[in-house]
Amino acid sequence: MSKKILVTGGTGYIGSHTVVELQKSGYDVVVVDNLSNSSIEVLDNIEEITGKKPHFEKFDLAERDKTDNFFKQHPNIDAVIHFAASKAVGESVEKPLLYYRNNLVSLINLMECQIKYNVPNIVFSSSCTVYGQPEKLPVTETTPRKDAESPYGNTKRVNEDILHDTISANPNLRGIALRYFNPIGAHPSALIGELPLGIPQNLVPFITQTAAGIREELKVFGDDYDTPDGSAIRDYINVVDLAKAHVVAIERLLNGKNRQNYEVFNLGTGRGVSVLEMVKGFEKVTGVKLQYKIVDRRAGDIEKIWADTTYANEELGWKAEEGLEETLHSAWNWEKRIRGIQ
Repeated sequence: MSKKILVTGGTGYIGSHTVVELQKSGYDVVVVDNLSNSSIEVLDNIEEITGKKPHFEKFDLAERDKTDNFFKQHPNIDAVIHFAASKAVGESVEKPLLYYRNNLVSLINLMECQIKYNVPNIVFSSSCTVYGQPEKLPVTETTPRKDAESPYGNTKRVNEDILHDTISANPNLRGIALRYFNPIGAHPSALIGELPLGIPQNLVPFITQTAAGIREELKVFGDDYDTPDGSAIRDYINVVDLAKAHVVAIERLLNGKNRQNYEVFNLGTGRGVSVLEMVKGFEKVTGVKLQYKIVDRRAGDIEKIWADTTYANEELGWKAEEGLEETLHSAWNWEKRIRGIQ
């Protein structure tokens, strides 16, 4: 009998790609999402890719009674992958209470139910934002966490603490926190990808929407950073590579290969790329000229960060495979499909 995995936020960007990889690996998937930043149609596209539609339930994990009732109705869950969270840095600066309520309460409710209903395994969607602006690059898993630059980043830091402390107090629980760098791109089928509701908060969907004529111009937040071209540097990772890492992490927990009950891994490529390099890279790959304007720095943004991926490569047994050009190409193919562009 196949193992059953609960994926919270499973109709979202990273969640949907992970559901695809889990189903391709033979897992039985249950998705919970409140659809606050995603669309129910994603489930049909997952089915088109994999031949199977995951079971879906719509509710907000911040509602304790509904979360408890869900676990009561699904007594045979083997592991949880927790994506469900608000995730825009800029918005979190403007609406900190929204982020603290959504991101902290949902994890607390989830872990209380895991303990109550004996669901021992959790993979948590964390972020390199927990490192703040590191003094030394690249960052390893032992790089000290810093005070966050945004409420969003702080929720990831506090959630890691909730995870660590709860697992320490409950020997039957096991968890892995995956600290993502910057996920981009789309599934090669162009059936699922990043589709933010409203104005995009992340770089690549803003690039593709500008290229498609949805946005008048791309805003580049700052060109006076201490970087070669003055724009901020990030470690951009293909979303399918990222999704596959979750399958590896789940298998590590289910097979008892974890060395401690709580583990942390960086998920990146090990290469830093600037915003302006991304703009030029997209233009080169697609042949589309982008309208962009340099504007002031954005609150909550850091200057530069990229990963040391040695530990994830060697200990987790996972490595990013897709190159930046292929990844940008997949993002543009996704944008063209949803906009009906030939």
